[in-house]
Amino acid sequence: MHGTLLRTLLSDARCSHSQSWDADSSERFYQDLFEKLDANRDGKIDVAELRAGLTAMGIFRQGAAQKIVSFGDKNKDGCLDFSEFTRYLKEHEKKLQLTFKSLDKNNDGRIDASEIRQSLSELGMVISKEDALKILQSMDIDGTMMVDWNEWREHFLFNPVHNLEEILHYWKHSHTVVDIGDSLAIPDEFTEEEKSSGGWWKQLVAGAVAGAISRTGTAPLDRVKVFMQVHSKITLLGGYKQMIREGGIRSLWRGNGINIFKIAPETAIKFFAYEQYKKLLTTEGQVVETHTRFMAGSLAGATAQSAIYPMEVMKTRLTLRKTGQYKGMFDCAKNILKNEGIKAFYKGYVPNLIGIIPYAGIDLAVYELLKNAWLSRYATDSANPGVVVLLGCGTMSSTCGQLASYPLALIRTRMQAQASLDASDKSSLSGMVRDIVAKEGFFGLYRGILPNFMKVIPAVSISYVVYEHMKTSLGISN
Repeated sequence: MHGTLLRTLLSDARCSHSQSWDADSSERFYQDLFEKLDANRDGKIDVAELRAGLTAMGIFRQGAAQKIVSFGDKNKDGCLDFSEFTRYLKEHEKKLQLTFKSLDKNNDGRIDASEIRQSLSELGMVISKEDALKILQSMDIDGTMMVDWNEWREHFLFNPVHNLEEILHYWKHSHTVVDIGDSLAIPDEFTEEEKSSGGWWKQLVAGAVAGAISRTGTAPLDRVKVFMQVHSKITLLGGYKQMIREGGIRSLWRGNGINIFKIAPETAIKFFAYEQYKKLLTTEGQVVETHTRFMAGSLAGATAQSAIYPMEVMKTRLTLRKTGQYKGMFDCAKNILKNEGIKAFYKGYVPNLIGIIPYAGIDLAVYELLKNAWLSRYATDSANPGVVVLLGCGTMSSTCGQLASYPLALIRTRMQAQASLDASDKSSLSGMVRDIVAKEGFFGLYRGILPNFMKVIPAVSISYVVYEHMKTSLGISN
């Protein structure tokens, strides 16, 4: 909720003219507010003053102060004088009023939960009645569970959103970008406004860069995981000692180059395939339900994996290689083609494809379950759980998805690495499962999961920090 200062100023301005809101009370409000924000009394408000003033009012949204100054600064001096400040607020209020009227379906001057659900449904976003009530609660001041114009204006006056689609983006609870090196999750959702404005590709670029840096930071853990998956007698510590003894510290990053190289094509294919599958699975104008998202996401993941799977095989071979075995990824590809034929580039393809469904399904279901459970129990003033909660939900859901699909990932890796194994270890999918269970027991199917879990927290942390910095650099508003 906004702080009491803004509410007091609005209330005083209305009360001074018997609850009306005419031009005089509006000017008085703008003047009082400008004086409160102009900390150094120089007749101008810069970004730092606006940010500090909004924070003092309890209105802090990352990037909002910069955006407001950029929109209102007509003479480009980096500040807002009183005329620029009032012009911005008047123009912003007009846009907010149009949006308010578009939400107020029955024209009674108030917005209720059913009107919010109807409006968001028209934009392709289905929310429950409980979520709609939480959105209302974040704006409701008088406890009626309805929002009138004054409450609406107070809530969005210093939030630089201009239309219903931007407000939908503000309310939207999408998956936080988390890259732990296993790109099997459901692709992110983008609004029509994000697609038409080009904001989607900036977010994909930001996510790809975050993923590249995150994977590089956790590459040593990824390499020892692959070693443990393929060689049944290697331990975590023993694996590190063996790798360093054989190739030095730098060898811990073997296979990371192609792991980064495949991010861009995989992300692009998955995104475009996801959009096409959603269109195929729904009729025009129909709302995309959760189960449809899951089906479309699984199919998109399968499509992307099919297209880049040869790089997955090369990544495993490059990760396991000995010093001097390959000169690089192209030399690796040439050797595989020459010695094993084209089929070798699709070894382990079937368990990889099967693994997408339990991973993506459980990841999505657990994420939604945890997020909604937190909202129903702890949310009071806002329907937005916040970054820490969303990151926690994303980490837990990803972990559950990995637990379900990990045996298939282990089988895939062993099949990809078959040229590196002894002849006795080479077998079919079912034969390999039987051999692992017979020789190592059931938990042999989870070999290497410890370093996989160890990389989750650093990977999530690096991904999030880099992603936020990339969004700022690319001019993506929060």
